[in-house]
Amino acid sequence: MKLNYKRTILVGFAFFLISMFWTAYEAVIPLILTNKFGMSQFWSGVVMAADNVLAVFLLPIFGALSDKCRSKSGRRTPFIFIGTILASTLLIALSFADKAQLGQLSDISTVDDPAALEIIYDAQKDATLKTPEGEEFVLSELYSKEEFSSLKSSVIDAATGEKATNPVFTEHVIPAREACVADRTASNPAALICFIALLLGVLLSMAIFRSPAVALMPDVTVKPLRSKGNAIINLMGTIGGMLALVMGILFGISKVTNAMMDYTSYFAVLAGGMLIALGIFILTVREPQWAEKMRKDSLQYGIEETEDSPTRKRSLSAAEKRSLILILASIALWYFGYNAVTSKYSVYATKVLQLKDFSMTMLLAQASATIAYIPAGLVASKFGRKKTIMAGVVMLTTAFTVAAFLRAGSPDWLMNTLFVLAGVAWATINVNSFPMVVELCSGGDVGKYTGFYYTASMAAQTITPLVSGYLMDIKMTTLFPYAAIFVGLAFVTMAMVKHGDSKAAAKVGLEALDVD
Repeated sequence: MKLNYKRTILVGFAFFLISMFWTAYEAVIPLILTNKFGMSQFWSGVVMAADNVLAVFLLPIFGALSDKCRSKSGRRTPFIFIGTILASTLLIALSFADKAQLGQLSDISTVDDPAALEIIYDAQKDATLKTPEGEEFVLSELYSKEEFSSLKSSVIDAATGEKATNPVFTEHVIPAREACVADRTASNPAALICFIALLLGVLLSMAIFRSPAVALMPDVTVKPLRSKGNAIINLMGTIGGMLALVMGILFGISKVTNAMMDYTSYFAVLAGGMLIALGIFILTVREPQWAEKMRKDSLQYGIEETEDSPTRKRSLSAAEKRSLILILASIALWYFGYNAVTSKYSVYATKVLQLKDFSMTMLLAQASATIAYIPAGLVASKFGRKKTIMAGVVMLTTAFTVAAFLRAGSPDWLMNTLFVLAGVAWATINVNSFPMVVELCSGGDVGKYTGFYYTASMAAQTITPLVSGYLMDIKMTTLFPYAAIFVGLAFVTMAMVKHGDSKAAAKVGLEALDVD
């Protein structure tokens, strides 16, 4: 029994476009909300949690609906097609709302413009503001208007002779500008209302097909090969995420000087990439035929007991239910930690680490995950999914714990190394957790159990931006300790899981001789 890699890669184009979107979303939207609408980290977290609130309710629904779909093109393909078209169209519209807000801020949006800094100073000189470290300050007590308007976003590092982010700019200018932006938004909220409405439309469109897209891999892959199959799917997703990060580097979205940039071109390229991936998927994937082949293979190897596997359902034993609950709890816990970092790192990197460009760090994490996906599936085939996941949890906890001690001036290579470790750890966890969930279900419930998986992950991702954002408003450096604690707790719950590892299939015919 061998995994059909070509077929799995083609199925993975659906996850490729999903990951491309979410990587860009998590990097850009927090910056837009704080830089252009002046939101606090807490309220930014509220908006970032909106997709997860929708997902908690909608992903199980759309997963179950796709289980019942009997379209000629398959159970999952119609959802993938409709959702992608809607999401990419609304994404372009979202960029226009962002541009409208930028027009409202034209006189204060140019970085290193003395005239813009004078306007900000006049508006905020007597307000009590907070540095990223949570310390309060009043502009007029620290600077005259002339001094403030002369501040620059970068300075020459005396040791290296290279440009570096000016810490004074990060600590005083950015909070003052964000406060000024918040006042402008409060006085004229039309662009914000439009932006949020369109954002909800995009998120709803993505929810339509996320569960069906992920459920398609188990539909066309026999159970013992699903960790390997999920490795390929996640590899495709990581490539999509890396492409989004490369686009981010090319467009300079993470540069301090581009904090008020126009994202229209970036969103247009992103939407175009999603549509190209959809085109490849639609032209190459033959869902009904491939699903039928999986069912016949399952019967041949004694994995399914009846030929009616697409609709067959079964009840879990008490022990299996307990394991399912513990697996879902573990998923929620490590997403509490991991998503807090991915959704807030763009802010943390600019305000605490004072990095000139954080995209490279995220790109290295994606690259390391890409390399690790297939080995993680192979390791799980030999040592079991549970043990492999627990090893990944230990690595991720270690990476976040060490990262908690890094500050501005810490070597870039050290944070990069920790994110490489985090990427390997996340690949190890992610490849094997979803197959553990669907291992417990029958063919007629794959979409439903995919919904369970996403309910656990999205519930965590709903809450964690709010909690981490609230803590970061108090003190920005709480991000990594918070993440390390929750990921560490997942080790405890995962240790109690007894079911979900793959079962060996009977060898039949030439397979018994290990002949392809």
